[in-house]
Amino acid sequence: MSCGPDVLRSVPFFALLDDDETAVLAAQVEVKHFAARERIYKTGDAGGHAYVLLSGTVRVATVDADQQEVVVDEPAPGEFFGFASMLEEIPHSTNAIALEDTTCLEVSRDDIGVLLQRKPHAGMDLLTALSRQIHATQDLVRSRATRNPNDLIETESTVGERLADGVARFGGSWTFIIAFGVIMVIYTAINIGLRDKAWDPYPFILLNLFLSMLAAIQAPVIMMSQNRQDMKDRLRGELDFDVNRRAASDIQGLARKMNLLDEKIDDAISLMRGGRP
Repeated sequence: MSCGPDVLRSVPFFALLDDDETAVLAAQVEVKHFAARERIYKTGDAGGHAYVLLSGTVRVATVDADQQEVVVDEPAPGEFFGFASMLEEIPHSTNAIALEDTTCLEVSRDDIGVLLQRKPHAGMDLLTALSRQIHATQDLVRSRATRNPNDLIETESTVGERLADGVARFGGSWTFIIAFGVIMVIYTAINIGLRDKAWDPYPFILLNLFLSMLAAIQAPVIMMSQNRQDMKDRLRGELDFDVNRRAASDIQGLARKMNLLDEKIDDAISLMRGGRP
């Protein structure tokens, strides 16, 4: 299905193209429709095309070394997927599946080539749009890498959750225990001292009622605080996992560079000895 210029203007990557450039590209690209659960491409397919999500939902995933599916991306409307494979003309390394009825814009390397041949200045517009996306991605990665889990939890917490934390914090302190003990002693002493005029004589039935009500209210509040603490621990664990995964990736990259550097040093030593690299 052919694509109209208005469709291209809704894609941020092509937003800087003028009317003539948009018309040239619209004549090249096509609009594709995919049914729910239909595979758009799979790992190993020729990377001749990239796609821009226009409507619907797409999940881009891969399979790790443990044969577990890992979601790589869930593009929003107007975003590319499969772009790197299209530019490098290499097979796709991920699977893309439409989770519902989905409409995508299919773009090939040749489509971009025709645009650049006819409108060379469009290349600067595309590079500008691409740089904006790269900067936005870098900012997102930087903010995720430096975010404090405690700040995130406090920002998203409700008044009731903060109140539950405060009650649990006070109820588990020596201040509460000492104050509660002093109040109990004063209450019982006054009622014993008043004898026949006491409003709650021994065995202090009214006091037992208050204690039962306090326990009935305090128990669920403490459970709420414990559930919130479990959520904090889970969030901290997820952030630690993200940091460790990035650190492992950086270490692997450094190891590859060290191996390459070692090979270059061996080549230089061979040249210095008069041999061949």
